[in-house]
Parts: sequence; structure tokens; C-alpha cells
Amino acid sequence: MRRTAAALATVLTAGLAAGVQPATAAEPGTCGTPATHRIAEVQGTGDASPLRGQTVRVEGVVTGDFQRTDQLKGFFIQDPAPDGDPRTSDGIFVYSTQEVKPGDRVLVTGKATEYNGLTELSPVTAVDVCGRGKVVPGNVRLPLKGGANLEQYEGMLIRFPQKLTATETYQLGRYGEITVSAGGRLFQPTDGHGSTQAGNDARQLLVDDGSNVQNPATIPYTDPRVLRIGDTTAGLTGVLTYQYGAYALQPTRTAHFADDNPEPKKPQAVGGDVRVASFNTLNWFTTLNERGANSAEERERQLTKLVAALKGLNPDVAGLMEVENNGDSGALKTLVDRLNEAVGAGTYTWVENPNPGTDAIHVAMIYKPAKLKPVGAAHSSAQAVFERPPLAQEFQPIGGGAKFTLIVNHLKSKGCTGATGADTDQGDGQGCFNAHRVAQAKAVADLAAHEENPLVIGDLNSYTAEDPIKVLTGAGLVGQTERFVRPDRRYSYVFDGMSGELDHVLAGAALSRRVTGATIWHVNSDEPTLLDYNTEYNPARFYRPDAFRSSDHDPVLVGLRLR
Repeated sequence: MRRTAAALATVLTAGLAAGVQPATAAEPGTCGTPATHRIAEVQGTGDASPLRGQTVRVEGVVTGDFQRTDQLKGFFIQDPAPDGDPRTSDGIFVYSTQEVKPGDRVLVTGKATEYNGLTELSPVTAVDVCGRGKVVPGNVRLPLKGGANLEQYEGMLIRFPQKLTATETYQLGRYGEITVSAGGRLFQPTDGHGSTQAGNDARQLLVDDGSNVQNPATIPYTDPRVLRIGDTTAGLTGVLTYQYGAYALQPTRTAHFADDNPEPKKPQAVGGDVRVASFNTLNWFTTLNERGANSAEERERQLTKLVAALKGLNPDVAGLMEVENNGDSGALKTLVDRLNEAVGAGTYTWVENPNPGTDAIHVAMIYKPAKLKPVGAAHSSAQAVFERPPLAQEFQPIGGGAKFTLIVNHLKSKGCTGATGADTDQGDGQGCFNAHRVAQAKAVADLAAHEENPLVIGDLNSYTAEDPIKVLTGAGLVGQTERFVRPDRRYSYVFDGMSGELDHVLAGAALSRRVTGATIWHVNSDEPTLLDYNTEYNPARFYRPDAFRSSDHDPVLVGLRLR
């Protein structure tokens, strides 16, 4: 889905190179040459045309014009008199740059072709404009009844009267694509919201911009404000195409999204006398051209955003993930120094990590020495199952109060590189290396079992209903966002258009009674990537020196009452 526009550009260019030429304009008398087939006959009742390879002549009204060289190099036509068979589409794509405009009644001669699953006419030898006509968009609601798919509407002008929610914006800046869904945002099936993959698939729709250009100069849904996941629209109208495994709507009317999910300028109050945060920094590296910034400018932009996020969280102690593992005087010190410039000299310091591991990234911990004092030395797990070993430190409030031990974690990711045996994808929605994460969760639970008041935080790379989280809760740890965050706001990450909670805060039973609140500050996962620190693809006008899109994970904040 995320390669559709780029792939389409490559293929269209190849088609021209193969000799596909624009069709000729109508000659006198050509409108008297009747159609040989109706569009529905060309489309047929299945996924592929029963007439592919045959030259046909069809009649229709132009419903969508995407002929420019930076667009699809063609247009859509539709039979204004439907055949009445719900199994067949009455619209089709015409791959031709012969000048037409919406509302033109045309007769088109061309070869019926299946192109990456899309029935179209190509090459086209004649486009005869023979008057004007009108096609009213048909109303369609998601999900379709009876488990049907959108094939019956391929090439047709359709309208979705219902409210649809933006649920994915990952490729908005790169390809002008978003995904919308019926019934609110989509949640990961393994996050405990009752979703299923089949249900999610039936509720969603890819919306393209009719363009084959990467990094378009004009990015849709960014004026007067940038679209956020959770914003909604109604009456979405366009022609339906099929491109590289997905049905996609090419809008013929500009869609306007309501600001239903405004940017939260600060996290919700969590109460208590100690604030604890968990934050994945998305590869904060001072070394260039590694996992993080590629230039000094990008590094500065990234650092500015991370500091803004941490300043907004205002934690007394924070666990950080994806910090470059280049010693305490490297990326971690640089971050703390800049943070202290923003909030006051000496406000924060860090815990020395006795076991940072050998991975390029490690977990870290920063805290306010005026609020908390470390009790004893920092420690970790001795088990060899960790690529990024956990970091544990006991704290007590300055002036007295209950002690607690913060355990910062970053479990193995879901990526499949190097996965073998039980670590391969088992088809249960938990991705690769789930068995490995289960073993890591058991080691974390064992570490927590030796602490009086453990607080386990971090990017656990596991959604709430997955096995590693069950291991931790089965060991007596209590998830805090499940207690304090309402279900529709309980997510910290978006992948493939589905929201879910990868970042967790779990407390021992006694400490859980001292938790006064928890929140997820949605400054990152709902924002398109065009707002991040990168410069190679993101137009300069979108960068802001604030917390929004400082990472791809939302930070989590919890309040403790320790006095």
C-alpha cells in the first residue's frame, strides 16, 4: 500500500516507452460509430475482464480527469445507464492523454487490459467526444454488506456519506496517500480492543491524490492545518481504482477533515508527588549517518524536538529508549545538557548504566536530583536473553517517602530479520521474535520480583493482549494505562493504519495503590512523518521546534503518591 504511487509512476513511464501513444481527437462522423460493448461487459463479474486482449469500443461519461504527466495519464468513464447487475462495475479507466473534461460523453476504442489487477483500456486508439452527460456518484458505505469487496465499484464514481476517520498518514508527505476507516480509528487485533484483521480490512480505504509523483510540491490535507489521525470527514467522493493490492479512491472533490483530534499542548494531569515518564526517542544519535540524523542540521532539529517533549512531560524521572549506545558522555549527556539549558542548570542528571549491552542503542534513565535520590547502585538482569539489557534503579523522594524501583526496558522488535524456529511469525498477529520477547518478559518479571515496589516501563514491542504482557501481568504487575486511560485513547504507536499500545507502565501490587494517574501524551503517533526532523523528504515549512513528531512513539506519564 505504501508503494502504490511510486510503483504506478514507474509503470506508466514504462507503458509510454513501449509505444502507448495518446489517442486522436474525434473526426467528423466518428460519433456515429457505435459502441461494441457496454462497460459492464468489459468489467465482467469477476476480478479480471472476460474480454482482456480484445479491442472494444465503449461509451461513457468522463467522471475523473487525471491526465497530466504528474498524474495517472488517463481518465475514468462511466456508463450513465447502469446495467443493473450489482456484480459488475459500470466504470473503467482509460489510459490516454487525449484531452477530455469531466462531463464529456465519449466513445473510446482500446484494448481491454488487466494492469496489476485494474481493468483498463490500453492502448487506446480513439477517444471521440460526442456531447455532454452526467453521472451521479453512487452512495457506498463501509464495511460492505455480506463481506463483499469493492471490486463491483472499480472505476466508478462513488460517495461515502458516512463519517470516515483518518487512521494512517505515514505516506501523506511522500506519496499524498492516507487511509480512512469507518467506525473510528483502527486498532491492532492483539491490543485487546476487540478488533480483528478481517474487520479492519473491511472498514478501511486507501485515499490517493491522483498523482504519480513522489514528494509532491502540494501535499493534500495540509492547508490550513496538517491532518492528524483521528480527524474525520463525511461525503468523501471520487473514482475507485485498484493499485498494487489495494483499492484506492482518487478524489474528484476536495475532502475536508474536521479537527476532531486537536493537538494536545500538554499531557493530562496525573497527580501524585512524583512524575515518571517512558519515552522512546526514535534513535537519538549524536553520531551522524547511523540510525538517527544524517546531518548536523537534522541532529539539531531532532534534539530540539526531544527537549521540547521532555520539557512538556516535566518528569521527575524518565526512562528513555533508543538512545545511542556511545557512553554516558555521548548522546545521553548531550540530551541532558540541552534539556538543562531549557529548564535550568542542574535540573536533570542521569543514572550510570552498569550494563548497556552491545547493541547500537540502549536504555537510559534521567532524573531530578532535587526531587529524587538514588538508593544503592543501578543494576540490571544477568540473563543473556537481552540485546538491550534493562536498567533498574531504586529511588526515594528527597525528604523521605516510600521507595520504588524503576526498571526501564526495550524488548526485541517484531522485525523478522534473523528469525528462525519459534521466533518466526506464527501467524497469530504477534509478529516475529514473540518467543524471544516472552523469554525477555520472564526475565524482567524475575528482576521485578526481587524489588519491593517495582515499576516496569518501556517499549515492550508487544501489544496489550500479547503473550509478553500476559507474562508480566501474570507475575503480579498491574498495567496502569488500562486503569486510567479510556480505551479509545489507549495507544502509543500506529503501524499499517492500526493503533496500539507498545509502550507500557506496570507496577507491583503495592505500588499500584500509590499510582494517582496515567496518561499517554499523543504528540507523535497521530502526526504524519512530514513533521519530523528529517530534511530529505519533508518541506521546510512544516518543521516546528516543538514536541510534535519528536518520535514515532507517544510518551507515557504516570503519577505516584509516595509521601
